[in-house]
Amino acid sequence: MADQAPIRILLADDHALVRRGVRLILDGEPDLEVVAEAGDGAEAIALARTHEVDLAVLDVAMPRMTGLQAARELSSRQPQLRILMLTMYDNEQYFFEALKAGACGYVLKSVADRDLVAACRAAMRGESFLYPGAVTALIRNYLDRVRRGEEVADRVLTAREEEVLKLVAEGHSSKEIAETLFISVKTVQRHRANLLQKLGLRDRLELTRYAIRAGLIEP
Repeated sequence: MADQAPIRILLADDHALVRRGVRLILDGEPDLEVVAEAGDGAEAIALARTHEVDLAVLDVAMPRMTGLQAARELSSRQPQLRILMLTMYDNEQYFFEALKAGACGYVLKSVADRDLVAACRAAMRGESFLYPGAVTALIRNYLDRVRRGEEVADRVLTAREEEVLKLVAEGHSSKEIAETLFISVKTVQRHRANLLQKLGLRDRLELTRYAIRAGLIEP
């Protein structure tokens, strides 16, 4: 919407040339604005305290304090702040560490011009952004849990909440879920908010991971 304030972004990367390129991508969109730049994780944390920021885009590997370390600190201090990891590494270990650190998306630098804008918007909608290799990693993680005989989570949801969770995890929109379950979009949104609160989760990505662990969806 033209009358909405742009998403305020903190960008952290130790290479000035990379920051310049990423900033050109982001500032080229009317709904995105880079308001602060950092050269390492420690500087990013300091800037997040002194600037009004909605979203942090952090490079995984930086000197002094890595993006992963910064993400953990920012998630703890400012839980409302959305975090995306930007990296050249298509690496499962980094990916899972990013999720544990509180990131809601993982974007490869090699395709940042294609994916980063969509990832920023998804993050601010409370959704996750996963590239195809990350989806494969999540499925492999689930299969490893099955092979180890790990138990799925105890039943803590109502039947209706499980229905909504399953459809959310499968990627359906609120409108599609409402039509499938013959309920209103507002009711779907209320169920989703209740799910996040009841399960102590933050966004669609964490709901999807929970649904996989609970056996509600198949990989």
